[in-house]
Amino acid sequence: MKVLGIDPGYERLGVSIVETADNSPKDTLIYSTCLQTSAKLSFTDRLLQLGNKIEQIINEYRPEVLVIEQLYFTNNQKTAMHVSQTIGMLIFIAKSHNLDIFEYTPMQIKVACGGNGRADKKQIMAMLPHLIQIDKNIKYDDEYDSIAVALTHLAHTN
Repeated sequence: MKVLGIDPGYERLGVSIVETADNSPKDTLIYSTCLQTSAKLSFTDRLLQLGNKIEQIINEYRPEVLVIEQLYFTNNQKTAMHVSQTIGMLIFIAKSHNLDIFEYTPMQIKVACGGNGRADKKQIMAMLPHLIQIDKNIKYDDEYDSIAVALTHLAHTN
């Protein structure tokens, strides 16, 4: 199974493509990146830019599933609304490409990738190389989060 994992955001959006391993103890990281948009653009232009890039990634890598980290409550309502709108756009694009869609809470991701629900970001980032081969330098935690959410789905389906 090939999974498109996304850590949603509109300034930075973590993206990964992870595939279940055939004859290997680890799943395979096929692609990962952190898409960034400029604060100088309008929110709608940022959504368009992200949507176009996600469509390119779907067309290139042909995932079967979109997995998103569920939005959790934030004190900044404007940010929460924009991230929610980003998630809606991602779901629309995924459904238009006939992808199945799954969402996981931060707690589910922490349990699957960190071993317990109290794991912090540093613990998750330290565990990921034990769960999947990462042959690149990752700059932003959004990219790590997208890998973690994809691995959470594979853990729940295997």
